[in-house]
Amino acid sequence: MMRWPLVVAILAVIPLSALGQSADQVERCFQNPAGCTSGGGGQAAPPASAPPVTASRPAAPPDYTTVLQSPEPDRRKLQESLRTLDKYNGPIDGDLKSEASTKAITEWQKSHGYTQVGKLTPTEAVTLNNEAAKAPIRRLDPSTQTAAPPPPPSNADLLKALQAKRAAARKAAEPKAEAAMQSLAKDVKAYVAADGKGAAGEEFTDFAKWYAENKSAGRTIGDITPAVDDYGQGKAGAATNAEVKFDVKQGDKSYRQCLLFAWVEGTPRKNTQAFGCDDIGAVEKWKSDQGLKSDWR
Repeated sequence: MMRWPLVVAILAVIPLSALGQSADQVERCFQNPAGCTSGGGGQAAPPASAPPVTASRPAAPPDYTTVLQSPEPDRRKLQESLRTLDKYNGPIDGDLKSEASTKAITEWQKSHGYTQVGKLTPTEAVTLNNEAAKAPIRRLDPSTQTAAPPPPPSNADLLKALQAKRAAARKAAEPKAEAAMQSLAKDVKAYVAADGKGAAGEEFTDFAKWYAENKSAGRTIGDITPAVDDYGQGKAGAATNAEVKFDVKQGDKSYRQCLLFAWVEGTPRKNTQAFGCDDIGAVEKWKSDQGLKSDWR
C-alpha cells in the first residue's frame, strides 16, 4: 500500500524530459536533474556561445585641412570674426597660417576649452563665426580714440628711402662735381700738350711720373676722357675723385691706360694723389683718411 505514494513523489522531482527513459537513466536524472536532456540521450546540452566581441575603432584625427584649404573669402571671414572678438589685429588677407592668425586661433581655442593648436576644425570654424555674429557692435567715440602708430617700415622701404636720399644728394652735387672734374681735365690736357709742364704735374706727382715713364718708352698720349668717380664732403673740404682714361700710342699700336685722381678742392688743390684705376684699396684708404662722406654713391 506504500508504493503508490512513493512513485508519485519520485515523479514529482524527476524532470518531464526524463519520462520514457530507462530505469537507470531515471535514477541518474533523479540524482542529477541538470544532467538530463530533452533529447533523451542523457548528455548535457552544450553551453550557448557568447556573442562575438567587436574591436573598437580608433577615433579619427581632427580635420584641420578643410578650413586651411577653404576658399579665401571663407578664410578672411574667420579672421574678421577673430578681430570682432578682440583676438586678432593683423591684416585680413586670408592667411590662417600666419603667426598673428595662429596666435589668435590658439587664444580663442583656449577660451573655449578646445585643443590649442592654432588651427580650426570645420565645427570650430562654424562656432567661431556664429559667436562673432552674435557679438554686440561697439561704437567708438572718436574723442576718446588715439590714432594707431604706423607699422615700422620694411627693409625694402628703408632701402628705397636711402636710394631716394642718395639720388637727391647726387643731383645736388652734380654741378660742383662736374665743374671740379672739368677743371682737372683741362689741366691734365694742358700738361700733356706742354709735354710735361703745368699745374697737373706739380700737384699730382704720381701723374707726372707716369707721364715721364710713357714718354721715355716712346709712347704718346692721345685722347683724354674724364669721368667723376666720387664726390662729397671731407674733413678739409669738398673732395673729388675723377677717373681719367688715356689713349696711349706706341708705333702703330694703341691701348688705354687709366688713372684715378683724388683731391680736396682749393687753389691749389690739396691732399692730391693719383692711383691706378684698379688700385681700389689705396683709393678707399685715401677716402677714409679724408673723412669723405659721399654725395655721389
